[in-house]
Amino acid sequence: MAGEKTEKATPKRRQDERKKGNVFQSREIGVVLTLLVSFYGMKLLGPYILRALEWSIRTFFYQAATVDEIFTSDAIRYFILGCGVFAVAAMPLLLICGAVSIIATLAQTRGLFTMKSAAPKFNRLNPIEGIKKMFSLRGIVELLKSLAKIIVLGYIIWIQFRDEFWTFPRLMDMDPIQGMVFTASMVLEIAKSAAIVMVFVAAADYFYQWWDYEKNLRMSKQELKEEYKQTEGDPQVKGKIRERQQAQARQRMMQKVPGADVVIRNPTHFAVALKYDPQRSSAPVVVAKGADSLALRIVAVAQENGVFITENKPLARGLYEAVDLDREIPDRFYQPVAEVLAFVYSLKKKELK
Repeated sequence: MAGEKTEKATPKRRQDERKKGNVFQSREIGVVLTLLVSFYGMKLLGPYILRALEWSIRTFFYQAATVDEIFTSDAIRYFILGCGVFAVAAMPLLLICGAVSIIATLAQTRGLFTMKSAAPKFNRLNPIEGIKKMFSLRGIVELLKSLAKIIVLGYIIWIQFRDEFWTFPRLMDMDPIQGMVFTASMVLEIAKSAAIVMVFVAAADYFYQWWDYEKNLRMSKQELKEEYKQTEGDPQVKGKIRERQQAQARQRMMQKVPGADVVIRNPTHFAVALKYDPQRSSAPVVVAKGADSLALRIVAVAQENGVFITENKPLARGLYEAVDLDREIPDRFYQPVAEVLAFVYSLKKKELK
């Protein structure tokens, strides 16, 4: 079928889609990297975060125990103090995770930034289109991927809790810091196991997104033709323009035939008109040439204007193939052309007498 999209996307199609914000990327890669960085960041920044939280708890509990009244100025000061604690404790980790997510996206999109993808698309509000997307291949794949992640992560969490279940009562004998360290260590083990599984999920999603992206970019033969017309021009129009240019060039060439000194023919296949002006060129110049019907036209114009015509088969063919229009003849043609011109000049002198 003519409308069936079976052809690979052209570079122009890829560039146009990129300008629209339609690029190939896997969001799962960003999720995996952010997950790993967040948990390992918590492990590295844990002591720093704990000290900040400990200081804030002591400070606020002390204020709660000693302050009887809170005025507007106090509320503003406590709010600023709380924002400072949040910035000190959580902001470094949030900035790191945000930077990793941005880098993962930029690496896949090659630094693309466009507002077209963020523009509102009201067709998304159509419930029928939403239902179609739910039961499309992409929707089914996304559903299966989500179910797989939930099942696998649930299994990993259950295995971890099952192994550590009998150690939970020991938390009662630990101080708060030890309990937090124990809990953080268990959560980190869960995150490490989940990250390993998510790596395989991200790899599978990456190849699926690539396949789906390439499939959606495919073009029909008609689209390839239309794109070719837009970039290279309509072949029919280009052909007509070329014909018109050739016709104009032939017309200009035919206008030079009456001023030629001699036309050498073969006898109907080739015709070459030569003109020699010692003040403008060092050798005779080919002012017109043609084959078959054009050769006959050159001969006819030469006859109408009294230009001398001679028949020399090898010379006519050699000049036609070796010399371009408005170019001087090569050295190897000097001798035979000189003989022809000498004969022509001698005839003109006789006619003048």
